[in-house]
This record gives sequence, structure tokens and C-alpha cells, in this order.
Amino acid sequence: MITLITYPASFGQPAASPFCIKAIWLLNMSGQNWARQDTPDPRKMPKQKLPAIRVGERIIPDSENIRHYLETLGADFDAGLSDMEKSTSRAFIRMAEEHMYFHVVMERWGDDTVWPIIRDTYFAAIPRLLRGMITNKLRKSLMRGMHAQGLGRFTPQERLDRLESDLQAITTRLWHGPFLFGNKPTAADASVAAMLANMRATPGNPRMKMRIAEDEILCRYIDRASDAMNRPVTAASATLCA
Repeated sequence: MITLITYPASFGQPAASPFCIKAIWLLNMSGQNWARQDTPDPRKMPKQKLPAIRVGERIIPDSENIRHYLETLGADFDAGLSDMEKSTSRAFIRMAEEHMYFHVVMERWGDDTVWPIIRDTYFAAIPRLLRGMITNKLRKSLMRGMHAQGLGRFTPQERLDRLESDLQAITTRLWHGPFLFGNKPTAADASVAAMLANMRATPGNPRMKMRIAEDEILCRYIDRASDAMNRPVTAASATLCA
């Protein structure tokens, strides 16, 4: 039995992290029997982050390592794709995980109207009297990291402008079918749709969330992907389209 160690569900999503959602979807697509173990604290994990899976005495961290492990068990997340499509899939995964993800971080941790909700949801286990002091240190440290990464140097509108090209690339792919590479979800959908779902589920009405929620093509894609890859299907996302 595989045990997925993941952040708890939040904001109508199966987990707080898009990488945990990706892992959930890959596990479902793999056909393996698995269970989940929720924790808000990743510090005991090998990479001090989530998701991770436990297989016997072994812990495998990181959603991409989880994918590779499932593939050793026989899962083929890109079945039917040509070599050219597989290379494009890899580029879309990297676009989602190495660019779009940081937009999620900036909107959830950097927006002063969103942050209080994020703080009280992610860190509910910390006593309220201590929560502000502890989480403000974490927030400042993360924002310094985002400034070093580069995206934290841009204004909200500049960030949205940079994100737009990614969203247009996804939309262009979706003109060819219900999923990025045809009629059934593949590895790219597990990454891209999870990231879009996380964007759309951000609390409040920040710009990035509304850009997704008001886009019928992207919004319906998120719903299709969620319906296809969730087990059991969660209906919470069905009401998030504008």
C-alpha cells in the first residue's frame, strides 16, 4: 500500500499545494491502491516539503519522484503520445511548476488582502497569540526569496502580464481537445490543471484568480480535469467559474 503524505484539503481543493494535487491525480491515474495521511508540517520529510509517499519503510519525496516511482510500477502517464508531444508535455510541466507556481506564491503570500486568510488556514494549528509573530517571519523570509527569484520585483499588473503568455499557450492547446494532448488526461494535465485549480481557488478576489475564473475555456478545463482525475470526485470546484 502506498501512503501519500500531503497537506490537508483547503479552499475546496484536495490539498493546499498544487504539487500535492498533482500527486493525488497521478496516484489515481496509476491505478495503484493508496491512502492519504494529512499533515500541515513538512519538516520531518526528507526534503522538508510535501508531497511525499511512504512505501514500506521508504519515503519518496517530491511529486516528480513520485511520478517516476509510479512509472516503475507500470504507470504510463503519456500513453499514446508521440515523441514530439512528450517533449511539448515536458515544457508545459516546467512552465506550470517553475513559472506559474511562483505567481501562486506571490498572490497568496504577497497580497495583503489574501495573506490573513492564508495565514489562518495554513497555520491554524499555531495558537492565535503566537501565529502572527511566527508566520510574519516566515512570510518575510519567503518574500525575500521571491525577490531573489525575480518575480517578487514586479508589480501585480506586471506579473499578470507575464502570466498571460502562459495562459494563452494553455488555451491554444485546448483548442485541440478537452485535455492538453487529446481526449484523456496525461502527465501534463496533472501539473497544469492542478496549478490552474490552485490559482482559481485562491481566497478573495485577487487579479490572477479572477483572470482564471472569468476565462470559460480555462475554467471548464479545470473542472474536466478535476472530474477525470479526482477520486472521489470533489464537486467544490464546480461553482468557481465566474
